[in-house]
Amino acid sequence: MPVTASYPSASPTTMPIDPERIERILELTDRPSSDEVHAVLEAALELQGLSPEQAAVLLLADPSDEGAIFRAAGEAKDRIYGNRIVLFAPLYVSNVCSNNCLYCSFRRDNREIQRRVLSLEEIADQVRILEDMGHRRLLLEAGEVPHAEQLDFILEAIETIYATRTETGSIRRVNVNIAATTVEAYARLKAAGIGTYQLFQESYHRPTYERMHPYGPKRDYRYHLTAMDRAMRAGIDDVGLGVLFGLYDYRFEVLALLCHAEYLELEYGVGPHTLSVPRFRPADGVDFEPPYPVTDAEFKRIVAVLRLAVPYTGIILSTRESAELRNELISLGVSQMSAGSATQPGGYRRGAPAGEQFHKADERSLDEVVRDICKLGYLPSFCTACYRSGRTGERFMHLAKPGDIQKLCRPNAVATFEEYLQDYASPETRAEGERLVAHQLDLIEQDTVRTSTERMLERVRSGERDLYV
Repeated sequence: MPVTASYPSASPTTMPIDPERIERILELTDRPSSDEVHAVLEAALELQGLSPEQAAVLLLADPSDEGAIFRAAGEAKDRIYGNRIVLFAPLYVSNVCSNNCLYCSFRRDNREIQRRVLSLEEIADQVRILEDMGHRRLLLEAGEVPHAEQLDFILEAIETIYATRTETGSIRRVNVNIAATTVEAYARLKAAGIGTYQLFQESYHRPTYERMHPYGPKRDYRYHLTAMDRAMRAGIDDVGLGVLFGLYDYRFEVLALLCHAEYLELEYGVGPHTLSVPRFRPADGVDFEPPYPVTDAEFKRIVAVLRLAVPYTGIILSTRESAELRNELISLGVSQMSAGSATQPGGYRRGAPAGEQFHKADERSLDEVVRDICKLGYLPSFCTACYRSGRTGERFMHLAKPGDIQKLCRPNAVATFEEYLQDYASPETRAEGERLVAHQLDLIEQDTVRTSTERMLERVRSGERDLYV
């Protein structure tokens, strides 16, 4: 239950997006030629990113050019991040909320769900369950309650998560997705050792945003939109952006998302660490039909264009999407996925009361997701080394943009994956995984890196844990 503004905090003089610019781009980019599309793709594969104007060419391209767009997106992702897929789980600590967002089950007026605020003991219980699955990275989530003292609860929850350990492991990184707040509150979150701070704009289209948020502190469009400015000024250099697709025209939303990323890069020298791409999903007590539903085909295009436009960023996919579609989207640029998720407080304990934020489309366990990723030839990763080695913000981008980050990512991903195989995997998953690990070693070109990775694997197989470079 995050704090909201209890006193004014300065906002930037320049807004993160200019809606008139976005509308002009869409109007001027109508029906781009195949030659224009391929010129943009050639620029995209230089891995320097695309302007919103260039990205619009790919968004509005004819379906006959889609295959080329998809192939380029896969190539860009592979050159920056390799074939690893980072796995995490959400941890909802409260579904009590003062907002009345039309699309959300946690909305204040929903009487069909049971409201819960987990105690610290219950949070520790949930963490132990997640650790026993094999998770090492969590995303803390909560409803919004406009009381400044509630920030203390979030900070206590983070401390509890880090302090809770089982015989085989602990949570090594807590990312946080809570409501827009003040510079002072963000500084306290930073001091608590969070990883990435996520906040989705839901819709960058202001009239839509205000219709979707008729009541509550979240209704303040400008305050919400400038939250990342306050987080950056507080010292949080890894931030995650996102929109909820279905609320407004996806073409406007994608370009606005890219304008926001461009703004952060120009204003603070660091773009977003992650981009999330949730689509609306039904939920108990939500009588809402998205006015701009996004088809699977459109959704694939969105993911591919984001990968090409912001090649250095992690693209996050949740269990809102089906297992089949999630598997397919990995090849189009997704680099992070939630797995084995529960979307209500206490949801990892069997028999938890109803109260999901949304109905999941992917009900696979973590082990099943890991096995499927292996079968697709991708490397499941539980790595948190960059956060813990100080490779965040500008330092991370310095390595990510030229593709040098994967020189560290592959050894660390292999080591953390081997931990999972040794401690948690089913026999079938372990067999698939060990074959994949052997193949990953073959892909390491530098002899010294391959040798050091083999030594890390030997140490993990001998019982050591939490090894990274």
